[in-house]
Amino acid sequence: MTRIRLGMVGGGNDAFIGGVHRIASRIDDRYELVAGALSSTPEKAQASGEALGLPRIYDDFKQMAIREARLKNGIEAVSIVTPNHVHYAAAREFLKRGIHVICDKPLTSNLSDAKKLVKAAENSGALFILTHNYTGYPMVRQAREMVANGAIGKIRVVQVEYPQDWLTVEQDFKQAEWRTDPERSGAGGSTGDIGTHAHNLARFITGLEVESLAADLDAFVPGRRVDDNGHVMLRFEGGAKGMLWCSQVAPGNENALRIRVYGETGGLEWAQEDPNYLWHTPLDEPKRLITRNGAGAGDAAARMSRIPPGHPEGYLEGFANIYSEAAEAIEAHRDGRPVDAEVLFPTVHDGLRGVEFVDACVRSSARNAAWVNLRG
Repeated sequence: MTRIRLGMVGGGNDAFIGGVHRIASRIDDRYELVAGALSSTPEKAQASGEALGLPRIYDDFKQMAIREARLKNGIEAVSIVTPNHVHYAAAREFLKRGIHVICDKPLTSNLSDAKKLVKAAENSGALFILTHNYTGYPMVRQAREMVANGAIGKIRVVQVEYPQDWLTVEQDFKQAEWRTDPERSGAGGSTGDIGTHAHNLARFITGLEVESLAADLDAFVPGRRVDDNGHVMLRFEGGAKGMLWCSQVAPGNENALRIRVYGETGGLEWAQEDPNYLWHTPLDEPKRLITRNGAGAGDAAARMSRIPPGHPEGYLEGFANIYSEAAEAIEAHRDGRPVDAEVLFPTVHDGLRGVEFVDACVRSSARNAAWVNLRG
């Protein structure tokens, strides 16, 4: 198997998410990292590239895109792991040169850039993969498959939450600094950082789109310029109702992403911190536990699993599943053949829905939690 030649923008020595993406890209040995523009300054970019032993190191992403597109064995795909405000400009440079893009979420820091990036992706012919990594968890795929197969009937209620506590007090290290700066994160704080994960998870499992919402956002830490807590009521197309809570000021919570979906004939419940288990409650029957690679788990979950049941599998593997599904699609694109129907990953259009969600939350909260449509 020939590895896909991968480049990276962002993700230098002191960046958390860059290391996660590099590990994820290699878990199934589908990629080889050969080039990078890993930091916003030439000095840091060179030092970070040298530390990783990259064959080709660039001072900035535009220089990298131009040069790699001209090389006979230049990169086939680029991983963009910068702060949010850089996503649009970086992705655009690679897309217009036909290089596939694997981008961290959210898609962009504002709705205008998100719409322009959708057009750029559609015009380029290259693939665009958004790394909502929780969609790669086996039991999330199991839940999606069960909903699609009618296991809980028509959906009525969706409850999703993602509380953390790491921004309960003011922080001054790099990850906190840019995430609480609206110039770099965008207008949404917790809504953009983790609320988009919760929103995406609800869409992914249920197959439903949020039609309108009413959001009450707060910045509880004095002086903070973006929200650190959000309560959002949701109305889905087709009549289902929901609630979403995202918070980065909830002491005792680490990464407590959780979803509960209730239909006419049953319910499903999944928690990210206990990811190998999915609870299924058929109406008027005992609650059932479905385990990863265990009895009752289907093909969709098995496709995402690597190890026997009972062993922990989660965050890094979820990212790796997105990267490996992307590899399947990139290889199909390279060979001029259709992508297998089983291959599934978030796209630029999913990214647009996420930025629309953040934009609607900010608009609603500014109007005292008035109901607003997601698309204006």
